[in-house]
Amino acid sequence: MELQHHLGELARQGLGVAAISYDPPETLAAFALAQQITFPLLSDADSATIRRYGILNPLPELAIAGGDDPALKAELQRYVSAVGPPNSRMAGMAFPGTFVVDRQGRVTSRFFEESYVERNTISSVMLKLGTAGAPVNALKLSTPHLEATAFPSDAEVAVGNRFTIAVDVTPGPGIHVYAPGAAGYRVITLAVAEQPAIRVLPIQYPPAETYLFAPLNERVAAYQKPFRLLREVVVEGTPQAQAALRGQTALTIAGTLEYQACDDKVCFNPVTLPVSWTLSVRPLVTARPR
Repeated sequence: MELQHHLGELARQGLGVAAISYDPPETLAAFALAQQITFPLLSDADSATIRRYGILNPLPELAIAGGDDPALKAELQRYVSAVGPPNSRMAGMAFPGTFVVDRQGRVTSRFFEESYVERNTISSVMLKLGTAGAPVNALKLSTPHLEATAFPSDAEVAVGNRFTIAVDVTPGPGIHVYAPGAAGYRVITLAVAEQPAIRVLPIQYPPAETYLFAPLNERVAAYQKPFRLLREVVVEGTPQAQAALRGQTALTIAGTLEYQACDDKVCFNPVTLPVSWTLSVRPLVTARPR
């Protein structure tokens, strides 16, 4: 329970970030020094806390025992490592993810990914929790129908990063825009252009209101008050994506904000607004603790 107590104490102190690994303390100390990591790296050498949280990855042991099972090999590459066969040193590792803990040491949120190489950025987690700071690289958008601010969670990304693009929208007085479920109208959306090495996840909408359009006695899903759209973007971690991004120092994410607005009498033509951001790309750290 010593590590569990340590986690609770860190939360009560209001510490922002700590990482837990099954590596021994001396290994983590050397890794932190080499990578200039300043937040605590906690050692769970016997994987007791990893097991208690239910995130032990059983695949290394299964793969060692399973021999040449093709399905097991495919899962190993996705959830453990794409480099080399499984070995005993992998035993005890966790599925990677992020837990958010309150000051009483209670888990309030968690974020896990499909592949071991994909990781939510801390800024993206904070944005999804509604606790992010001031927007970076923000675009101000203004039309006769609404005001919007669009921004990414991060100004810098690396291979495997999962970040978020947010759009804060304020409809004008007496104006509404359409939400999912409003048949026959252009639902507001943030479209992101496809490009190699980038995967765009479905947009996250807030709950909508039911708006009565009196001229047609029609009830539709809409937004009349300020709201936020969130769309996650993954910088792919596959070997092909790593090759495509090798040597790049910048990545441009482009798209459009699309919507249709109406007031209590008139529905206006659909609108498409271009948006784009150029993010810095940092090298992928491939070194492992030793």
